[in-house]
Amino acid sequence: MILKYWLQEFEQETNNTRKLLQSIPQKDLGYRPSDISWTMGELAQHIATIYYWYVGTLTQDVYDIATDRLERGSPNDIKATLALFEDNVKKARTALASLTEEQLSDEWTMKAGNKVVLGPMPRGIVARSFLFNHIYHHRGEMIVYLRATGNKVPGLYGPTYEDGAG
Repeated sequence: MILKYWLQEFEQETNNTRKLLQSIPQKDLGYRPSDISWTMGELAQHIATIYYWYVGTLTQDVYDIATDRLERGSPNDIKATLALFEDNVKKARTALASLTEEQLSDEWTMKAGNKVVLGPMPRGIVARSFLFNHIYHHRGEMIVYLRATGNKVPGLYGPTYEDGAG
C-alpha cells in the first residue's frame, strides 16, 4: 500500500523539482553563498543526480558508489543538468515501480569501496530519507540560492512570496 502512495508522491514531487530546476538561469550557475557551499550549478546537478541513486538503492542490496559511474556533464550548463535530470527520473521511476512491499524490509547498505557509507538499514527507511527527503532538503537550499540572486521562485505548493502570497 505504501508504494502506491510513494509512486504518487514521486510524480508530484518530480514535477516540483522540474519546475525548480527549470527556473535556474544560466547566468547564475556560478553563484556560491559561501566559500564552503556548492555553486548553484553544482547544487542543481546534485539534485538531478539523486534521482540516479534510486536505481542502486532500490535494486541492489549493497550499492557501491565507487564502482558506479554516471556521466554528469558540466554543472555550468543548465541544459545539460536538465537533460541529466530527465534521464535519471526515467531510471528512478522504473526502479521505484519494480519495488515490492516486501523489499522495503530488506537490509540495504551503501559502500564506497570497502567503506560503509550508509546502513545497513531497511530499504524503506533509506528510500524515504536518502532519496525522497534528500531531494527536498536540497530543493530548499536551491530556493534560498534563487532568492539570494534575485530570481523568481516557482510555486511548488501554491503561490510564493513573489506571486503576492507573502
